[in-house]
Amino acid sequence: MNPLDPGEFRRQGHMVVDFLAKYYENIEKYPVLSQVEPGYLSKRLPSSAPQDEEPMEAILDDVHQHIFPGLTHWQSPNFFAYYQTNTSTAAILGEMLCAGFNVAGFKWVSSPAATELESLVMDWLGKMLDLPRPFLPFGNGGGVIEGNTSEAIICTLTAARDRVLRKLGHNSIAKLVVYGSDQTNCSFQKAARVVGIDPRNFRALKTTRSTLFGLSPDSLEKAIHLDINAGLIPLYLCATVGTTSCAAVDPLEPLCKVASKFSMWIHVDAAYAGASCICPEYRKFINGVEFADSFSFNAHKWFLTPLDCCCLWLKDPNALVKSLSTDPEYLKNEATESKQVIDYADWQLSLSRRFRALKLWLVLRSHGVQNLRSHIRNHCRLAKLFEELVEEDPQFEVVFPRNFALVCFRIRPSGVAGMSNGHVENEHGEAWKLNEVNRLNAQLLHAINASGRFFMSHTTVGGVYVLRFAVGATLVTEKHVIMAWKVVQEHANSLLSMPASEQHSA
Repeated sequence: MNPLDPGEFRRQGHMVVDFLAKYYENIEKYPVLSQVEPGYLSKRLPSSAPQDEEPMEAILDDVHQHIFPGLTHWQSPNFFAYYQTNTSTAAILGEMLCAGFNVAGFKWVSSPAATELESLVMDWLGKMLDLPRPFLPFGNGGGVIEGNTSEAIICTLTAARDRVLRKLGHNSIAKLVVYGSDQTNCSFQKAARVVGIDPRNFRALKTTRSTLFGLSPDSLEKAIHLDINAGLIPLYLCATVGTTSCAAVDPLEPLCKVASKFSMWIHVDAAYAGASCICPEYRKFINGVEFADSFSFNAHKWFLTPLDCCCLWLKDPNALVKSLSTDPEYLKNEATESKQVIDYADWQLSLSRRFRALKLWLVLRSHGVQNLRSHIRNHCRLAKLFEELVEEDPQFEVVFPRNFALVCFRIRPSGVAGMSNGHVENEHGEAWKLNEVNRLNAQLLHAINASGRFFMSHTTVGGVYVLRFAVGATLVTEKHVIMAWKVVQEHANSLLSMPASEQHSA
């Protein structure tokens, strides 16, 4: 057995590349959302591993026959759910190089190119985003590629926690308080648990339509004063640019000024929308980042780079090193002792790390800044097109202002025949209440997704159930957006033509 025979690698590699190329050629033929039932795969595949080798041809055939039905096709141009994790030829090939080299770049000495390319790529990206000087190496800051936003928040929250506990003593951990909004991603709450923040000291401050569901600086300051008066210690603010539900934007500068009064660590989570800020017209959404301590965005969402690739910058990387570094004898080396190199193992949770910078480097070089900006702008243009189509139909409404490439919409109450304020009669004579509009929109989403033609997701903000139409697939074009809207209208018209009793059972 030779598990890494160059000839077989070449032969099987060509097979897999051809297999994926055909997949992308035919991707629109598959139902976007998988239609299988739980446990389907155990009925199709053997219950134990094979005793002898099997040919790649048979394995790929099984992928097509058995794995494909259980895939939700995230790269389909008809995928409009969540926030996409898109990819590109350059990035896929970068992943191939990463897996082929398979280096564990935990220390500089363990693979100098892995460390130095990551530093270079993060510097390139920081300049593309026009990040303030203190976040970049020549300003004593620096960047690192984490696996995801959860890791970025856990690392920075750990650094913030330890910075305070070194001064006040470990017993003060029960008094530490962290702040976000009710729109902050749930990864923040998970990170707080992991880091040891008392669940009673997690503040998800309420947002309202009056602030476009961004966090109010006044609400933050009021909450901080209440906590201080109760003998608690404000620790960390997580401000968001492009929230998960509706792409709301927290006002960074006034929030940072409030948090800075109390010496809090300020993290800006731009997981989704950060990629757009390479475009000058969207850079305004992170104005105020100069007052923050750390900033992150996910290149694996909207930047033609597959999972996992979260880009994190810090003004004081040494704060991470103080909290996360270890110094076992078996990892000691001259380069580390010289303090002239970065050891990224000290900037993250795990010790080993993948050569993630390769795929990002290939994306930046293969496309260039101008094409990446065009990619972002095209998706925002397509989202604007969908928004206009919604606004042209009196049965529908855009529920929240569109900032980027996400449109939140619903069947409006007045779009339902005979329905107005709260409790009325529709054309069939049944009583309606406004909360039933939420039910109707949920039925609409179910019908769209069950068709297999398109996949969208939903959220509820301020008690309003909305459908989320997120443009972000690499292959999406105008025709896909227009056809998606036609499918929405078809299912909506079908639902709205039913008597209310049938709508409830639809």
